Amino acid sequence: MAANLLTFDNFESLDDLSCEDRIRRAKRELGEKLVVLGHHYQRDEVYRHADLTGDSLKLSQLAADSDADYIMFCGVHFMAEVADILSRPEQIAILPDLAAGCSMADMANLQNVERCWRELATVIDVEQTVTPITYINSAADLKAFCGRHEGIVCTSTNAPNILQWAFERRQKVLFFPDQHLGRNTAYKMGIPLNEMVVWDFDLPLGGLSVEQIRAAKVILWKGFCSVHQMFRPEHIDSFKQRYPDSYVIVHPECSFEVCQKADFVGSTEYILNTVKQGSANSRWLVGTELNLVNRLNRECRAEGKSVHFMSPTICMCSTMFRTDPQHLAWALENLLEGRVVNQIKVPEREAKEARLALQAMFSVS
Repeated sequence: MAANLLTFDNFESLDDLSCEDRIRRAKRELGEKLVVLGHHYQRDEVYRHADLTGDSLKLSQLAADSDADYIMFCGVHFMAEVADILSRPEQIAILPDLAAGCSMADMANLQNVERCWRELATVIDVEQTVTPITYINSAADLKAFCGRHEGIVCTSTNAPNILQWAFERRQKVLFFPDQHLGRNTAYKMGIPLNEMVVWDFDLPLGGLSVEQIRAAKVILWKGFCSVHQMFRPEHIDSFKQRYPDSYVIVHPECSFEVCQKADFVGSTEYILNTVKQGSANSRWLVGTELNLVNRLNRECRAEGKSVHFMSPTICMCSTMFRTDPQHLAWALENLLEGRVVNQIKVPEREAKEARLALQAMFSVS
């Protein structure tokens, strides 16, 4: 390997246009050895350089099927972890900026989840009655936790099938880290709200009574997406008053009240497909990340569609936004010098257990 490490200090002051030229040159020289992945929420200045675009799981699967040696994931940390877990041993997953995390994923860490599991065990037989389910938006060690305890991973698309599978096996589920996806999915399946409780990881026994735990069918982690919690029912009411013939579509990470008022609720891919397949000249209010909504609006404009962002406050995924052209250019040019920076490598034992939970999801889906 070459010793000529290019420090980020040399790139930090570059303007976006200069970075764009350097990114394109590096990609040309690296050729098929490299695949650049761009998540839907990524800023346009980075998204335009992606070879593959989509949601996190889809991108990881596509990258693993590619011939690339290097997987440059323009997303956040847990996404690059999934790419590493699912890819071949010789493939290397890279995150341009290690500070690109996920506030929701950070709300559930292994220490707190293991403590929750131990505390639940003082009230019920967890191994026999509870299936742990982690949203794909979580750290690798939580996916491994689910693998160890015969649990499973879910996405916003397959969550109903995953919950159905879990209830066929055991009486209860522990769902983390996003309470809203869990609640919205379970309610749509016919589980009443009074059979769901929220586990507050800052309180003993999650802030719940023994009776509440025993009666609950769904134990929801007190976690949420900082972007999707910005959307409020009154935003929908105001929009519908102004445009009564419009459609409202939201992501299931939104609050229960918002999802109940929406015309459509679904994953990122579902939102994209539904709006794109909507009738010409239709008007849509969309409750998900700003970069995606703006991109969707531009793409649908030719058909006379109007796509509006739900919140009057600008709220993009701030951690996703950390991946900028400067970090991408820096990581790519180091590859040209023969040096890998910001490799994401999940320890093999952890990756093996996480694969158990992921493979269970693939089997169910």
